[in-house]
Amino acid sequence: MKNIAVIGSGTMGNGIAHTFAQHGFKVALVDINQDALNRAIQTIAGNLDRQVKKEIISEQLKIETLNNIIAFADLKAATADADLVIEAATENREIKLNLFKQLSEFCKENAILASNTSSISITQIASVTKKPQNVIGMHFMNPVPIMKLVEVIRGYATTDEVTHTIMELSKKLNKVPVEVNDYPGFVANRILMPMINEAIYTLYEGVAGVEEIDTVMKLGMAHPMGPLQLADFIGLDVCLAILNVLYNGFGNQKYAPCPLLVNMVTAGHTGVKSGTGFYQYNKGSKELVVADKYKKG
Repeated sequence: MKNIAVIGSGTMGNGIAHTFAQHGFKVALVDINQDALNRAIQTIAGNLDRQVKKEIISEQLKIETLNNIIAFADLKAATADADLVIEAATENREIKLNLFKQLSEFCKENAILASNTSSISITQIASVTKKPQNVIGMHFMNPVPIMKLVEVIRGYATTDEVTHTIMELSKKLNKVPVEVNDYPGFVANRILMPMINEAIYTLYEGVAGVEEIDTVMKLGMAHPMGPLQLADFIGLDVCLAILNVLYNGFGNQKYAPCPLLVNMVTAGHTGVKSGTGFYQYNKGSKELVVADKYKKG
């Protein structure tokens, strides 16, 4: 397995491309938006510069990594020779299903098709392809070059051979793969999202403020960041989408999204990417400031 195609040049897509390229794989990075592709390459170069500065990698490895990445705006051309395609597009069921239908037509017969989805059924994604046995989930964590975990999700039809291949490939990336089965939210988000949702309910019901909730979880539970800050980092729209998948998949009220979360997403306050969520994010500033709406007094 030498040629990798990554679909989507956003935060996860460029992180996945960076990681594979740094480990010697040839990567086709695909996006329909050329400006987004240009920004992704700039982001990867900037992240590599930071690794060089911290002496994590050499200048030579940085150059080799960038040379291993080719940007494509044409999905068919990008995936024709791929041994593995990793879809990292928007967390939207219809977009993913449409992409996998196309990939089933464009890719080599034995190519493995993987999705970086954080909650959408791999079995359902596989059902629109010609070879569902070759479809699997590779759920990387953000930021991809740093975080060790890869959640490897087996669809109903995924073969042992494909699963083994992806587990071993993840290890070559210096990651720790964990095999899980295909149920709503898998493991990571089935546990994480109800916690985040409960933190939002705790704020919504006036039990405590934003900083207080996050401080309790950081100092009391040894979490590296509080659940409200983490929700901002993930994207409140993504959190809402995952909670809806859990709620619809299990039909259990405990997964119902908090009304506050729904309102924030409706208002366009989606966290870091919009500049406002539970915290206010000012460009160039590393200071964490509670959003005006949630400040006391």
